[in-house]
Amino acid sequence: MKKRFNLKAREFLKSSDNKKKFNEAHFAESAPRYDLATRCLSLGQDRIWKKRLINELPDLPSPVCVDIACGTGDVTFLLADRYPGGSIIGVDLTKEMIDLSLKRNTKPNVTFQQRDMSHLEFGDHSVDIITGSYAIRNAPDLAVTLAEFNRVLKLGGHAFFLDFSKPASQFGQALQYAVMKCWGSFWGIVLHGNPQVHGYISESLRLFPNQVELERLFKTHGFEIQGSTAFLFGMTMLYHLKSVPVINTY
Repeated sequence: MKKRFNLKAREFLKSSDNKKKFNEAHFAESAPRYDLATRCLSLGQDRIWKKRLINELPDLPSPVCVDIACGTGDVTFLLADRYPGGSIIGVDLTKEMIDLSLKRNTKPNVTFQQRDMSHLEFGDHSVDIITGSYAIRNAPDLAVTLAEFNRVLKLGGHAFFLDFSKPASQFGQALQYAVMKCWGSFWGIVLHGNPQVHGYISESLRLFPNQVELERLFKTHGFEIQGSTAFLFGMTMLYHLKSVPVINTY
């Protein structure tokens, strides 16, 4: 197997430009076994969490939904089933993921686009719902990305994000880092012969805002928290956000 992915996470995740390059290389490498990896890393709970996300979506007749960092389309297709009269768009940075999504697609109301989630190119206030599974943690600049989500969402629009959650305490962070470093590296070796492929998760969490900081960031960039649900002893979190006007405090 050709190993294309040899970037050092700790070095490349420090700047937004390098993080985007890192994401492109990482997800191109992990695409063929991405679904299996998420099942293994989540101890088989991944599908349950995603179905919980779908079950909490609002009742709308024909919404425009954007699934950012859609991967191979798991949530995108669930959105299509939830909203058969809606327009569902899956967006991902990497061609490899989009290619796999297109091969799987049998839904007439689903399209896929290769785009950067920080620059969606949709019109202002044109989207009803944004979803993301393990997405916002990989944003090159989370503040910029959240501002972009707020721009494209209609006022009162909804965002649902499922991702790893970083504890506020230093002890909790150290424990989480150690667990995810070992667990991610193990599955990187098993599935790809390369511990970096999934071992990077611990490094991405090291630079990710903790729970308190993340919720503050949501509010700063035009989102009101409607609810949150913790899974796997708080290792992952599902957030339901609502788009509100950004208040300029300067």
